[in-house]
Amino acid sequence: MAAAAKKELILEGLNCASCSAKIEREVNEIDGISASMNFVTKTLTIEGSSKDLEGVYEKVNKIVLKHEPHVRVIDKSNTSVDHDKGHHGHDHYHSHGNASFKGAMVQIALSLILFIIGIISDLSYPLNLLVFLVSYLIVGSSILLRAVENIKRGQVFDENFLMTIATIGAFLIGEYPEAVAVMLFYQLGELFQDIAVDRSRRSITSLMDIKPDFANLKVGENIVKVSPEEVKVGDIIVVKPGEKIPLDGKVIEGYSTADTSALTGESIPRDLEPGSDALSGFINNNGLLTLEVTKAYRESTVAKILDLVENASSRKAPTEKFITKFARYYTPVVVFLALGIALIPPLVLEGARFSDWIYRALIFLVISCPCALVISIPLSFFGGIGGASRKGILVKGSNFLEALNYVETVVFDKTGTLTKGVFNVSSVNPSAELTKEELLEYAAYAESFSNHPIASSILKEYGQEVDKAKIEEYDEIPGHGIRAKVNGKVVLAGNNKLMERENIIYPALEAHGSIVHVAVGNKYAGYIIISDEVKGDSKRAIKELKDLGIKENIMLTGDMRAVGERVGKELELDKVYSELLPQHKVEKLEEIDREKSPKGKLIYVGDGINDAPVLARADIGIAMGALGSDAAIEAADVVIMTDETSKIATAIKIARKTQKIVWQNITFALGIKILFLSLGALGVATMWEAVFADVGVAIIAILNAMRVMNVKTIDN
Repeated sequence: MAAAAKKELILEGLNCASCSAKIEREVNEIDGISASMNFVTKTLTIEGSSKDLEGVYEKVNKIVLKHEPHVRVIDKSNTSVDHDKGHHGHDHYHSHGNASFKGAMVQIALSLILFIIGIISDLSYPLNLLVFLVSYLIVGSSILLRAVENIKRGQVFDENFLMTIATIGAFLIGEYPEAVAVMLFYQLGELFQDIAVDRSRRSITSLMDIKPDFANLKVGENIVKVSPEEVKVGDIIVVKPGEKIPLDGKVIEGYSTADTSALTGESIPRDLEPGSDALSGFINNNGLLTLEVTKAYRESTVAKILDLVENASSRKAPTEKFITKFARYYTPVVVFLALGIALIPPLVLEGARFSDWIYRALIFLVISCPCALVISIPLSFFGGIGGASRKGILVKGSNFLEALNYVETVVFDKTGTLTKGVFNVSSVNPSAELTKEELLEYAAYAESFSNHPIASSILKEYGQEVDKAKIEEYDEIPGHGIRAKVNGKVVLAGNNKLMERENIIYPALEAHGSIVHVAVGNKYAGYIIISDEVKGDSKRAIKELKDLGIKENIMLTGDMRAVGERVGKELELDKVYSELLPQHKVEKLEEIDREKSPKGKLIYVGDGINDAPVLARADIGIAMGALGSDAAIEAADVVIMTDETSKIATAIKIARKTQKIVWQNITFALGIKILFLSLGALGVATMWEAVFADVGVAIIAILNAMRVMNVKTIDN
């Protein structure tokens, strides 16, 4: 069986959202592959087996040429391939071929001058017609040529065809000034639309302007400025004050503070000193730092974050999918309705003239392009994803951003999510046969191979070197604790379940913390209480979620009932389920999931490492405190780069703002189009108004979509 593979192609110069949707649809028809087009980043992501991806570049190139001959296809993974075959390789404004902005403005200006001459001068009929015709050809020749080219390729229902038919029809019924004026207004509107899209793209990408431009590589005694991609693991780099840290590394010399806001949304600087981990994307504030690189650029934090944000739009929201499908059928339906308007009334109504009804039909055609919807909806979702990333929240797809609008239940893990996960030994309570020091030593030896936070706190309290040669056997029992053989004695360290499993009689205890029972040689030896502190913003986070209308906030924990209930009471949680083994968490989550409404969504919030199965089972899995954690980034649908629980409410607020703007655009665009289609059919609207209903609405919708990127006041 061929291995799964992925290929990314950049469609340089792609500015037509409608063409983008058509390209995506046709590429998806290639056997064995699935494709997703990100219109904002102009990236076509193709997935399939390595065998199916053989020769896919050539197939995609043919499809792109058919729809957009001026677009250049670039394979991100193989820049040495000759991609220029059949292309001009220049960016272009849609409807202007490959003309630059300046060239397009010159065309419009020349056409406008001739148009004004034709309007104000008293020329004879043939000369007047010639002036308008030349003005029309100057501004509209590119559209006419593209319409003809597209018809040859079988691409009939696009805006080039619609504008060509509408304006030529206006000429044929004697409306010369209107035909030229409509083409002028349309071209000017398309130009402004392209500028708005380009500005929106740049605004969105600037939200994640964290990519480092260079690295100061230390070669012997010299410093060489190189691309971050050239630096290898183990190389030494120098970061000067004010520079971005280009790669993940460990500080070996120097003291400084780092601005982490680009990655985490936090304004508080982070201290860096020898031994500290410094992540790519941080900005070095004041001191000179020398770092040993621990990850190649491709595996670095900044590269992974950029990849997540740039590819988030490949997971499309249901609303996006609906609009794409709607646009596919909407234009042909309107064209056939226009044909009916042009032919049926003059044949059945007494006194109806063909010229009047053809004019109304032409207005219908001008209005029919669905660009406002096809462009503004993906821009809105991508803007929401970019804005969330500025707050230190990585949403891995438009589908997850939309799903956050329907959250009814939030289920939390306890340790490291609602609590700090920083455990400290608060009391050591030995039985009569042992001293405190002896009990702590046995516990430390039993826990010495575990990476659990409780084990770390016991080892920290013990404070001495553990001679691992004394440990003959070691068995970690999930959800119970540790069974180890130390100096020939069997040592047990764990919870109530472990004591019961091993038939050890233990005292019934209640404590404000986690209790670790210890048994030595099948005899109860005492217990150690470990305390974990609730995070400072956890209470505020739960209150904000309740204020947002979340029906239930629930906690799942493997801790004792007394500990779980104490935390639940302090945070005013709706339900707490304690003493759960890892596999039982999934079962409990499924039980909770069955209680929500069919449309409602369930969030599970955990650390992304120990909770991977539960994160995967939830409608939306959120990993907390995942800065630099590869496992968390892989496991979750949403990654919160800090330890702030309150960011969950922020993510929901951003999702709701995005959804509001998406539906504003859908309602506005469809409402205006339906209004003008009706006015056009009744003979009230003119072509000028029809062009506004097409191009003007698209520009307004794009500008409205850009509002979603303003997330500065989202927490207020």
